[in-house]
Amino acid sequence: MAAAPKSRSQQNKNWLDWYDSIVFAAVVIMLLFTFVARNVRVDGHSMDPTLSNGQRMFISSLPYTPHYGDIVVIDQYTSHGQPLVKRVIGMGGDTIDIDFESGIVYRNGEALEEPYTAEPTYLWEGVDFPLTVPERELFVMGDNRNNSSDSRDPGIGCIDVRNVLGKKLF
Repeated sequence: MAAAPKSRSQQNKNWLDWYDSIVFAAVVIMLLFTFVARNVRVDGHSMDPTLSNGQRMFISSLPYTPHYGDIVVIDQYTSHGQPLVKRVIGMGGDTIDIDFESGIVYRNGEALEEPYTAEPTYLWEGVDFPLTVPERELFVMGDNRNNSSDSRDPGIGCIDVRNVLGKKLF
């Protein structure tokens, strides 16, 4: 005995079930990428060797408190027109100083251990040091210190924490 063919209404119901599932999945993915995680492309070599030009990374869009050493993405309010990917070096109240002769960065009088940098910090971009980071702001730098526009540049300066789009996840 052969199985009875499915009625047209049964076929339409199956198709609508698939359609509903696909639409639901698309909405969930859209919400996740809007409110939980974002995909960001690294533009430039300022984060070499940690992140390479053109590399994609996911950032958390959830509110969080920045920590020293976090890699953050900063909103494109700068003249660069692209989001900036930088590392948190100082936070509100910290005093940052850089000895450009020896290439050492100091936070609150202590030399930073920075194994992630491409080379010591020799490039001065116009900001006078020592610098005290204003409250609710961050001092950020790229890992490729001598090929990075960051908080040492008066055009960028310290970053308001409200302009941080998120922290690097992976």
